[in-house]
Amino acid sequence: MAFEFKKCPIEGLYEVLPKVFGDQRGYFFEVYSQKDFEAAGLTMIFVQDNQSSSAKNVLRGLHFQKHFPQGKLVRAVSGKVFDVAVDLRNGSPTFGKWHGIILDAEKQNQFYIPQGFAHGFQVLTDSAVFAYKCTDFYHPEDEGGIMWNDPTIGVQWPNASLPVLSQKDRSHPAFVPNGMYFDINGVWKD
Repeated sequence: MAFEFKKCPIEGLYEVLPKVFGDQRGYFFEVYSQKDFEAAGLTMIFVQDNQSSSAKNVLRGLHFQKHFPQGKLVRAVSGKVFDVAVDLRNGSPTFGKWHGIILDAEKQNQFYIPQGFAHGFQVLTDSAVFAYKCTDFYHPEDEGGIMWNDPTIGVQWPNASLPVLSQKDRSHPAFVPNGMYFDINGVWKD
């Protein structure tokens, strides 16, 4: 198997560590292999790849899609980011809890986040290129979001005093524990 799959403290989240083969010429590794992911019990099908570039302290999130929820396999192609997933599956024992991981292009680690989670990241290096595979297509009219610094969730961002935010990310509402979120299977409940 070309990957190690490490379960995270929140059910459904995985850190994915590829086997990197390197020598004086550089390196090679598999970014994704359907057969290896299926052998680990991850049977999602990815339909879209996205990539962004951001400067230091840019914070994007916390985002999700409602009726077209996306599972995501995310990684830093260059640089380092602090990546966060927030469990929005009502009925989950970790509902409203977050887990963060540093994604590092030198380490080549990845983070799998299933549908039913909000997602965000903050750039830790001078710049970063961030790539993610998604299990559903992007639907701009279906976007949802939660305030990046919501006190109920309490994400411990590394550079919380210095975030560079879009207007949209400054405007997300607070987390409401009895609000409309996903069911335990990651399906949106109106």
